[in-house]
Amino acid sequence: MRRAVLTLGGTVAGLAALLSFKTHSLADPAQAPSTPPASTGTSQAATNGTGYGSAAPATDKTASASPKASASSAPAAPATRTFTGAVDNTQYGPMQVAVTLTGTKITKVDVLRQTNFGAESEQIDATAIPTLTSETLAAQSAHIDAVSGASYTSAGYIQSLQSALDQAGA
Repeated sequence: MRRAVLTLGGTVAGLAALLSFKTHSLADPAQAPSTPPASTGTSQAATNGTGYGSAAPATDKTASASPKASASSAPAAPATRTFTGAVDNTQYGPMQVAVTLTGTKITKVDVLRQTNFGAESEQIDATAIPTLTSETLAAQSAHIDAVSGASYTSAGYIQSLQSALDQAGA
């Protein structure tokens, strides 16, 4: 009977935790790319500037300037923004990262502060941080796996990364 009560309690707690989980999105509606205006299908060159179609090529100067005008109406390149995460103080020192986003895509992660508790910590960071960075770029989020043997570095990195991504979504 006691085992059944513990099992039921664990199931309820797990279900409550699962239902309260919230994901973080990088989507920024203010940065949505603008769409160019729809074409009517009739160009300046086709109508020869008079509104009537013509098989002869247009000699009007405005018709030859038309390609330049369409080039300037192309959507602008997505903005590149950098967000600095909060410092996470681990048992082996502080961890802090900065994330560079182009539009909503993570393009670069810089480690501003890393754990510094001796030579062993430096050795661990030298292998863990590149792995964490490549996983971040692949996952495009802070939902990445910790590096085995670098638990504190991984936890600090992920906390600071999530803090930076939260700023990006705000």
